[in-house]
Amino acid sequence: MPEFPLEVDCQTVSRKLSAGEAFLLLDCREPEEHKTVNITAAQLLPMSQMESRASEVGADKNREIIVHCHHGGRSLRVAKWLRAQGYPNVASMAGGIDQWAVEIDPKLPRY
Repeated sequence: MPEFPLEVDCQTVSRKLSAGEAFLLLDCREPEEHKTVNITAAQLLPMSQMESRASEVGADKNREIIVHCHHGGRSLRVAKWLRAQGYPNVASMAGGIDQWAVEIDPKLPRY
């Protein structure tokens, strides 16, 4: 079985959501950013609270998780951190919600 990719593009995430695939889409931005714009299917778990709230990711360590932030930097760090905690199937959404607004849903506000 090939290793789970560390980054996936917005198109891949959109296809997975449209197909109803079972995975956790995690928004690691801060609450104020989430209020500005968000992907409805995403669960907010800010990077600043990740360590203290990591149990909210769930007990199934093999669950597929895709993390997003504004541009992809924080989500990449969170994905690497979660992998270090024993979650092997975690990826960062490259380009973050900003890229999502460009490629997937141009109606979304950008900041």
